Amino acid sequence: VQLQASGGGLVQAGGSLRLSCAASGRTIDSYVKMGWFRQAPGKEREFVAQITWRGIRISYSDSVKGRFTISRDNAKNTVYLQMNSLKPEDTAVYSCAAAPSAEYAFWGQETLVTVSS
Repeated sequence: VQLQASGGGLVQAGGSLRLSCAASGRTIDSYVKMGWFRQAPGKEREFVAQITWRGIRISYSDSVKGRFTISRDNAKNTVYLQMNSLKPEDTAVYSCAAAPSAEYAFWGQETLVTVSS
């Protein structure tokens, strides 16, 4: 099982980025849920968003609600995180994760998002 995150980069405040999490070795619809997390310098990793099997339930952290959108494309075996109206406080390394049961067990490589003011 591999999760490959990509799409990070440097963007000005107010800009947008779309992160992708491509899964291999297992289809994303075999997971109970998939999510995005981030860790800013000097801070603990925090939850950003998650989407359950077949996209029935979606949830976001309060800090990104209304600005970020998580989605999934089963045909491409990929989960996306569309990030709009980015703020400097969104600067962090972002990683995707997959949960074969209730808990997240598989973590992908990180991708760095830097938002300049």
